[in-house]
Amino acid sequence: MSTRRDVIKQLTAAAGLGMVASMGVGLNAPRVRAALGNSWYMPDEHAPQERVFLAFAASSAVWEDWAAPVNDCIALLARTIAKYQPVTVLCRANQLTQARQKCGTTNTRFLTMPLDDVWVRDYGGCFVVDGQGGRGLVDFHFNGWGGKQRSSNDTRVADTLSDELDASYIASQLVGEGGGIEVDGHGTAIITESCWVNSNRNPGMSRALIEAELKANLGLRKIIWLPGIKNKDITDAHVDFYARFVKPGVVIANLDNDPKSYDYAVTRTHLQILQNATDADGRRLAVHTLPPPLKVRSNVYTRNNPDFAPGYINYLPINGAVIAPQFGDAAADKYCNDLLTRLYPGRAIVQVNIDAIAGGGGGIHCVTKNMPRL
Repeated sequence: MSTRRDVIKQLTAAAGLGMVASMGVGLNAPRVRAALGNSWYMPDEHAPQERVFLAFAASSAVWEDWAAPVNDCIALLARTIAKYQPVTVLCRANQLTQARQKCGTTNTRFLTMPLDDVWVRDYGGCFVVDGQGGRGLVDFHFNGWGGKQRSSNDTRVADTLSDELDASYIASQLVGEGGGIEVDGHGTAIITESCWVNSNRNPGMSRALIEAELKANLGLRKIIWLPGIKNKDITDAHVDFYARFVKPGVVIANLDNDPKSYDYAVTRTHLQILQNATDADGRRLAVHTLPPPLKVRSNVYTRNNPDFAPGYINYLPINGAVIAPQFGDAAADKYCNDLLTRLYPGRAIVQVNIDAIAGGGGGIHCVTKNMPRL
């Protein structure tokens, strides 16, 4: 007699999803079966959104004395985004009261579950749609960026969210993170080799196999590969700190102008690749550069902290606005504001102090996850 796990193995194998059983991922067989009959694609996050998810989940076990300031920063982002569109805040059950007090309840819902950390972009899966009113969630089986941080709770979030949202659960063969994927919503993606073609996530898998699986999972027709750089940050160079689509055919690229930065050379390599690239429809990309600040505020998060990540490019587009960081460099902050104003006409550009989050190596995009409107 077939067990539930046997049924899941048969269903996932039929879609090329054989990794699921070996990883012990808990799946709902009817949801898997539903997912197999649809043609999914990952929409552009600059398109209309239903809501944004954040995780009020910084803990002293990970952040030590910075846990409270990081959660305060998450709460500030939640309140800022809620002025423009609905927000859902994930939190632990024992922090629900605090999360409600800090994040506010206007235009905001709360969902309790076990969590390890705040980086919901990476562990929360990738939303896909089928163009016929269906929504799915692709689970890339988060493993703590290649085993660098504990992730036993966070790796279950995508499955939990798919249940809560009644979204079809789609299990990838790959291990990876949402921050490692940038799409234009029309079949083109930009990703880094350092993140995906990496033995700490996908051992023994070639670039060609990884590309084929990403195309199948996300409805892609072309992937533009950037080299990235391994072992310099916990993510192995997520693309959302290097290149972002404004719309099909238009990209913003990080260009680090600090010769002492390890990103100085790699961002120039990336820029050259992007300037010579075409998208899935054969268009040459129009590439705009957005340099990080050369000076930042002096505080506990920035002083003598090699993990501090002052990247403007890690911004978040939402309905009617773009939420971007500001780092206290007046000229660089203004350049960011002016560029985003020009490239996102009709949207308010709202810049926020995120030093506590940046002190942990991340940004606004890293701690948020947008859900497309159907």
